[in-house]
Amino acid sequence: MNYRHAFHAGNFADLVKHAALLVLLEALTGDGAPLAVIDSHAGRGVYDLAGPEAKASGEAEAGIARLMAVRDAPAVFEPLKRAVRALNGGKALARYPGSPWLIAQALRPQDRYLACELRPDEHAALHAVLRGRPNVRTLCADGYEAAVAEAPATGRVLAVIDPPFEQPDDYDRIVETLADLRARNPRAAALVWLPIKDLETLDAFLRDLEDAVNAPMQVAEARMRPLTDPMKMNGCALVLLGGPDLSGPLAAICGWVAQALGAGGGGRVHSLSPQ
Repeated sequence: MNYRHAFHAGNFADLVKHAALLVLLEALTGDGAPLAVIDSHAGRGVYDLAGPEAKASGEAEAGIARLMAVRDAPAVFEPLKRAVRALNGGKALARYPGSPWLIAQALRPQDRYLACELRPDEHAALHAVLRGRPNVRTLCADGYEAAVAEAPATGRVLAVIDPPFEQPDDYDRIVETLADLRARNPRAAALVWLPIKDLETLDAFLRDLEDAVNAPMQVAEARMRPLTDPMKMNGCALVLLGGPDLSGPLAAICGWVAQALGAGGGGRVHSLSPQ
């Protein structure tokens, strides 16, 4: 695995994923019921935007730096902007929070969080970021397997699935994981991040997921440019399975990112109902 998220931290895809994640966590923690969150591909937790990887790609400058600079972004981005300001102590933008940091900050005392990361070096950094937080564990293990094995069989569960998509079976493993997770706990919800290169790959995944999992789904797409070159990441998508109706916030997130940061693209949200 040659993937290093340090090159991509704070890019447009992170803005979509993390703004939506914070909205979802707020919706799932609005009452007294405890929540268990399992993050299958957690990464290192916090990223250095002043480091050589981020500077080499320039993706954070085109993503989170632009979001933090504008005043007219939709209010749905405010939780993410507050989190970024808090991580940086109100100073200049130098660090970006990954999903582990955001999740750990958002959870209540009755909630618990398991962050999985397969790469030993990334897991070591992740463990250091989350050390000492109550009800938070890290695991250096296959996140697909852990998402099922570690999920409680009852109660409210959220699986966050965000692989780097460098393995040819990632799409299949997501489908298998979600089918097994819902069989173990029918109340489980999931937030899945996907790249958009071409529509056939995305549509094939959604068809497979519909066949395997009988649950309502919301699909949000941020297309950054016309889908004319399938060798490029032309956008990203989120699939919210079994969760609350977030169609309004998802549309605002994807629409702004695609229009403000993209080139000729657009946002789209649609729902898929169980057969």
